[in-house]
Amino acid sequence: MQPRFHIVMFHPEIPHNTGAAGRLALATGSRLHLIKPLGFSLDEKHVRRTGLDYWAKVDLHVWDSLEELKQAAAPGAQFWYLSTKAPRSHWDAVFHAGDYLVFGPESRGLPESMLREHADTALTIPMPGEGARSLNLSTAVAVVLYEGLRQTGI
Repeated sequence: MQPRFHIVMFHPEIPHNTGAAGRLALATGSRLHLIKPLGFSLDEKHVRRTGLDYWAKVDLHVWDSLEELKQAAAPGAQFWYLSTKAPRSHWDAVFHAGDYLVFGPESRGLPESMLREHADTALTIPMPGEGARSLNLSTAVAVVLYEGLRQTGI
């Protein structure tokens, strides 16, 4: 079965956020991609310690680089880059099943050079409230993923 969406975590740092993204992937029929380096270990003891008893069921792929993932993706695959620094709202994007949703590390987000290179597919989640710099990473994944699911009718 083809994944509904691809959740891509570029250099994730916090295992609990990755675990929550894995749960989202499992719940939505999506695939989780982790781009090294990881800020934690994926060994069984560490995964068990973070409470991810469902981890073995997650459609998980680990890559040495984002370029390696892009080369393995289907020709013409759509990659979306999520950042608080992007000017375009995720509500303005037209998502399709099989799209790749790329999220940066918790402490710094995606590199600005990556956002410049992909300015036409860089998206943000509007935050009209004051006082928060960003959403929790796993929350951001859920917001964008479920908008994609809503748009595609899945």
